[in-house]
Amino acid sequence: MLAAMPQPPSPASRDEPVIRERGDACPGALRLHAADDGFLARVRLPGGLLTVRQASVLALAADRFGDGHLELTSRGNVQLRGLADGCGGGLAELLDGAGLLPAPSHERVRNIVATPMSGLDGADGADRPDGADGPAGPDGLDAPALAMEFDRLLCASPWAAGLSGRFLFAFDDGRGDVASLGPDVTVLGRAAGRALVRLGRAADAVELAGPDAPPAALAAARYFLDAAAEAGTQAWRVSELPAEHALRTAEFVRRLEDAGIAAHAVGAVDWPYAAPPRPGPHGAGGRDRATLCVLPPLGRVGSAQWRVLAQVAEEGGGGLRVTPWRSVILPSVKTDAPARVEDAGLVIAPDSPWETVTACTGRPGCAKSLADVRADARAVADRARGPLPVHWSGCERRCGHPRGAAWVDLVATGAGYRITAPGRPVRHDVRPPELAAALADARNDPDVVKK
Repeated sequence: MLAAMPQPPSPASRDEPVIRERGDACPGALRLHAADDGFLARVRLPGGLLTVRQASVLALAADRFGDGHLELTSRGNVQLRGLADGCGGGLAELLDGAGLLPAPSHERVRNIVATPMSGLDGADGADRPDGADGPAGPDGLDAPALAMEFDRLLCASPWAAGLSGRFLFAFDDGRGDVASLGPDVTVLGRAAGRALVRLGRAADAVELAGPDAPPAALAAARYFLDAAAEAGTQAWRVSELPAEHALRTAEFVRRLEDAGIAAHAVGAVDWPYAAPPRPGPHGAGGRDRATLCVLPPLGRVGSAQWRVLAQVAEEGGGGLRVTPWRSVILPSVKTDAPARVEDAGLVIAPDSPWETVTACTGRPGCAKSLADVRADARAVADRARGPLPVHWSGCERRCGHPRGAAWVDLVATGAGYRITAPGRPVRHDVRPPELAAALADARNDPDVVKK
């Protein structure tokens, strides 16, 4: 049975403005977060792009300072867990030496996603040393290259350090994959080298030349900070601004014109949607090369597994791209690479039960969790397949749950799990012996699946 792909996101609405009473405590590589299993560091990877050397350094950091694992996040970043108290200086020195901390004052605001398959769908990706150069996307926009240029501009702007660690930029080559992640600023590729820039979830957008997209996205961030300061609510994201301080397209166009960027407003844009890349080979990188999408179960990779990915990428002459769907794209691999990756315990089959199963950290990493959700998910994954995606949560906060509506929600209650599924009665306190059957039933509702 093939697993269903994630659903397009449903827009969220806010009836009341968000008023923040404290600063953003989002973790970074320099600001570590104290968790139940030690400290946690989050390393931002703009566009998800990594050189082989950078990937190798992350594995070294996981072994030297952490628990020997790397976690992939829903924004294409990497987390290190189980860090010892006092390791911050050594970790920072190691990351900085690999070019992973180009601007320490800005490291938490470098939240930039880019279409991971941009330029790789049937294109020749053999000569892409870091996965960012080469053929562009379907509408002529090289999303990773623009994301890298934007990161340079962002890090060179002192005021940009005032953004929260949750503010998200997306560079989409036109297909609509990362544009669907609810970014605060979205760049979407158009035909003839043009691009749209959208503010939050606005229905309209601004159109401009593709090369102008990075400075325009930076101008959008400045506009947000000005509006947030005027509102005085300490908003972290565009959607949190009060209605009277909402970002307006006309004002954005005026700001762009003042900056020398030619742009005009476009109303009622029909925003595309594309599902994430599925595990397995994609496109073609020459007669003996291919692009490979690798899925670590639940987004967690052992350092030995990670080194296999780095070695395969190096042998193929390419880099690595971490996706917002907790997978890894290897732009150029040799024909024997898939078997080696699979032998390392990583998923490359598009019908794997792990393709639509996600989970929060759970025990022992989170003090609030009521269960080891990842262990429970592994125990039933193969016996609880179904078209509907499923997310496991250790508590009512439901961290990391998918966007959209058509998915099955498991929440640990202390007496089992509460299972909520579209169109089904809620089941309470389902115990481990009953989980596989109950979850399989919830994931296979014919009335929901056929829609």
